[in-house]
Amino acid sequence: MTWVSTTASSTPCWKSGPAERQPGRLWLAVLWMLALVLVLLPLHAQAQSHAAEVTQLRLERGDDGVFLSAAVKFDLPPSVLEVLDKGIAIHFVAEAELYRERWYWTDQKIAQVARHMRLTYQPLTRRWRLNVSPFPITTAVAGITLNQNFDTLDEALDAVRRIGRLRMGDASEIPDDSPQTVVFRFRLDTSQLPRPFQIGLVGQSDWNVSVERTAKLPVEKLR
Repeated sequence: MTWVSTTASSTPCWKSGPAERQPGRLWLAVLWMLALVLVLLPLHAQAQSHAAEVTQLRLERGDDGVFLSAAVKFDLPPSVLEVLDKGIAIHFVAEAELYRERWYWTDQKIAQVARHMRLTYQPLTRRWRLNVSPFPITTAVAGITLNQNFDTLDEALDAVRRIGRLRMGDASEIPDDSPQTVVFRFRLDTSQLPRPFQIGLVGQSDWNVSVERTAKLPVEKLR
């Protein structure tokens, strides 16, 4: 009997496991993150360019009361400027609250004031008009507000940015022996726009021009 010896041979087929596929997936994730950053950076820069900032707050005492003065730094985005050029008014609101500290309880609000400003372009005269009132300005009451006219938009916006002599109360009501807590807010009020514009602004961050600041201010002598 003849014995025949046979040897079976095979070439192994290697398959890439999870550990070997992981570097490729990591590189793909890194590329996606880089692409996302490149897309979001311009949007972030645009949002930052329209941010508002309170650059000055001053609490002063005069013979007829205690007054708050503030300065706000902001720029209007192109979408707001387009609305102004069409003759549509835009509204700003500056609000201030004054608190008295109480060691035994929460701080007590002793004063709250607001200033409403309505800015509009007058095509016939090619001038800018700013209406100022302690109450929301509507068409019915626009004629009884304090009016100012300006030759340029920059001049009108400078008047909006400077919030002067907000009367917080009588001098006898607000002590000057210690700093007072003031909460100041400033915003572009889109609720005063015509209804179709309000609907179109949903989801648009360009119109979000607002700022809030809380500070302890000494009561200075009115200059």
